[in-house]
Amino acid sequence: MKLLYFAWLRERVGVAEESVELPSQIETVGQLIAWLAARGETYAHAFEKPAVIRAALDKRHVRHEALIGGASEIAFFPPMTGG
Repeated sequence: MKLLYFAWLRERVGVAEESVELPSQIETVGQLIAWLAARGETYAHAFEKPAVIRAALDKRHVRHEALIGGASEIAFFPPMTGG
């Protein structure tokens, strides 16, 4: 699965994108965020406040409860403002 990181998440993780093999028990975006936060210090820092992290599953905005299913791409980004 391809993971994309934007804005300060990208800066904290240290990469703009990566491909990962998810453990079979990861079913939701929220579970993925928790798994990423446990991958090391840079990920822990990036995902230290999961409630503010936004996600897009195959380019569609989703909540943390969304099932990952057969998605090929998940993007993570901070809250956005319009103007």
